[in-house]
Amino acid sequence: MGYLKKQKVGEDDGMSKLPDSLLVQILSLMPTTKDAFRTCIISKRWQYLWTFVDTFIFTITNHNTSENISFVDYVLTHSVSPKIKKFELDCTDCTDMYSYDHSIRCEYDSLVTRCLSFAVDRNVENVLLWSFEDDVCTLPESLCTCSSLITLDVKYCTFDYYHPVISWKSLKSIKFGYSVLYDDEIVNKLSACPALETMELYNVEGSRRLEINSLILKRLKLKDYWFAHAGEDHFLEIFAPYLQHLEISGDLNDLKCRLLDVSSVVKAKLTFNIRCTKGDNDEESDDEEEEEEEEDNRHDYHQVLYTLVQDNLQKLSCAAELRIGTWFIEVLCMLQFEGVLIPELKCKYLTLELHVEKFNLCGAAGLLRASPHVETLDIDIAITPFDSSWCQFESGYLAKGDNLDLDIWISSFVFPNLKSVKIASSHGVCLKYHSDRGYVKKLFKLSEFLLKNASVLEKFVIVSKRRRCKTCSKNCVSRYLFQLAEKLSDCTRSSTNFMIIFQE
Repeated sequence: MGYLKKQKVGEDDGMSKLPDSLLVQILSLMPTTKDAFRTCIISKRWQYLWTFVDTFIFTITNHNTSENISFVDYVLTHSVSPKIKKFELDCTDCTDMYSYDHSIRCEYDSLVTRCLSFAVDRNVENVLLWSFEDDVCTLPESLCTCSSLITLDVKYCTFDYYHPVISWKSLKSIKFGYSVLYDDEIVNKLSACPALETMELYNVEGSRRLEINSLILKRLKLKDYWFAHAGEDHFLEIFAPYLQHLEISGDLNDLKCRLLDVSSVVKAKLTFNIRCTKGDNDEESDDEEEEEEEEDNRHDYHQVLYTLVQDNLQKLSCAAELRIGTWFIEVLCMLQFEGVLIPELKCKYLTLELHVEKFNLCGAAGLLRASPHVETLDIDIAITPFDSSWCQFESGYLAKGDNLDLDIWISSFVFPNLKSVKIASSHGVCLKYHSDRGYVKKLFKLSEFLLKNASVLEKFVIVSKRRRCKTCSKNCVSRYLFQLAEKLSDCTRSSTNFMIIFQE
């Protein structure tokens, strides 16, 4: 008969046979500093091991705020580590701090100062500081001149408005979110950090020009980048001749990114959305002249978008890898109906992010026609948060684009280099719902068009994960994508040596 043996954790257990230095490394890898601190009850030997950790991860919340602050202070006071690899202070859940009494508020402000001083004094390498919306933190000069800093991730933080000092000799990566960069000079100072390789700005406002002349900075990510001032033309110019990886994503509101020089970019992701600010008025005007003026304004506004998209594609025409999102593809549809040529692209790897709500057939096919060098094509069925509003000026073009016969619209065209196609869906897509709205039908038409014109195609892969859909309570993605694979197997194809593969 089996039995359970209760063993006391002591000096003879496996963990305690490890050297102190290794145990401290293990404690430093724990999810939070509080988890590391709790190990002090294991035995006398473990009682003070946590004080040697070189990684500190704290979270301050609305719940028991004063106790959390006291714990952080206790750890800082008892730490004996001479150097800090990572220091994280996440206060994003302190949204109700303003409703607290003034003493707790002062405690919090003082805590942030003490934490940063503690980290800088011990030559910290990696810092994460997430403040909260009601308390934008001004980064102290000591942190802004910390020579040991390698990575910095800040949220709801800013620089000194009057005398911004930025001097990071070792900084390789910076994430800056939910804040205002008061002028272009701050961004220029950031990009001029001698070791900086990656810069990511998200939910940031204020700058109108990113000028990056560094030979070291190779990656730039912009997400949800916007201006708060209504009634202005919102443009962001990007001049970065040595940049290699560019990513612009998220909701830009009405911000238009103009690429001036990105001639070294080899990989670009353009999956952002711009909201039309010149949509049709809900109220009809009795004034004919006023209506004509509004119509002219809408036309002029969209002409700016057409030119912007055409110019940006031209600037990225030599990139080897492109990922293009739904909004961009919609504008390409309108460009073609306006008789504007899409610049030829030299990319070999192309990903189309086709949103289930706004997948436009003509725009996608037009982009493919402009990409004769593509060898690998990925089609992602996307369901990421997306602006679902419609501009009636655009809707007319987009409706025509979905009803085109691609073989007539793009006659006598082949994909001379296309060898691999893959279709995959994002988690959470309900294809039963969107099939009724024509998404699967359009996906089939595009896939059929590829089979007919890809003369050297080797494989056409359709990937689906078997899971029950939360919307229709069925395994709809697998079902509809398998049906797509079956229909495509009966289609005419120009390549005689390829396979259709369904992966589940």
